[in-house]
Amino acid sequence: MEEDRSLIEAKEVLRIEAESILHLIDKVGESFPRAVELIYRSKGRVIVTGIGKSGLIGRKIVATLTSTGTLALFLHPVEGLHGDLGIVTKDDIFLAISHSGETAELNLIIDSIRNIGVPRIAFTGNLSSTLARACEVVIDVGVAKEACPFGLTPTSSSTAALAMGDALAVALIKRRNFQEKDFYKFHPGGNLGSRLRARVRDVMLEGVQIPRIGCDASVLEAIREMDQKNKGFVLVTDGDDTLRGILTDGDIRRLVRTGEDFRNERISAFMTRNPKTIHENSSVAQAIESMQRAEITTLVVTDADNHLKGYIHIHDLLGRGGTLKITVAE
Repeated sequence: MEEDRSLIEAKEVLRIEAESILHLIDKVGESFPRAVELIYRSKGRVIVTGIGKSGLIGRKIVATLTSTGTLALFLHPVEGLHGDLGIVTKDDIFLAISHSGETAELNLIIDSIRNIGVPRIAFTGNLSSTLARACEVVIDVGVAKEACPFGLTPTSSSTAALAMGDALAVALIKRRNFQEKDFYKFHPGGNLGSRLRARVRDVMLEGVQIPRIGCDASVLEAIREMDQKNKGFVLVTDGDDTLRGILTDGDIRRLVRTGEDFRNERISAFMTRNPKTIHENSSVAQAIESMQRAEITTLVVTDADNHLKGYIHIHDLLGRGGTLKITVAE
């Protein structure tokens, strides 16, 4: 009986992608241990960036690094160009992923990273690309061809980048002498979704740290509160602390572009109602998952009656400033 066509195609895809990974073995050179040593000796974090499929691979590499003892954050290049670049410090290491090495958004942010003085590592399949020339360490993740029949959809190339990320994480496990007992500290429930037992209420920012204002306040008053707290947003509540909405600096920019004078208008006319929230009794792992799924950096913390209790920012949870400490029971 003739083999089903779909089976033939599936086996061909797997063969192409497997060969792409195997060919990386011959590509691994002295740049790889240089990358490992840079990250190992860094006092900061690994800031990983990429866009599209490379961005998704970058997020997975971040998850692998953080669960095996290396502090890492994902920075979307577009968000970085619009303010989030502020999380990057001179102590960090920057890892950029782009198969072509000519992703416009990525190369724009690389120039800013270079000005900060952060060491730069590239995962790319084009060693003569703009990205490769802008980085001190270049790791070749090039593939002969994509598994996609049109050669357009990232398939083999994204698999190769992911495999190289795993190789980097495992090399760092060895370099740090990361032990099985350390792994279980980060995975007490046996999976990433339940690895952190701390509750949101234990790590949230609350009280006077919350940028907040009443429903009857004007947009100008909201802007003043936003500037004073310097958080990029302000939460809107009514008299009994029930959460009613949120106004962000992005909302303000959009209002400015209209050319209208909105300063004395009530904030309730412009705020986003029903912002993303999380219950104060939820776990930190659930909070991180929620933010990554929604592609946001801040969650509002409420109780069962939707009363405002605080807020959490993913950069605080994963290391910005070192002000929050999460204790995980051994």
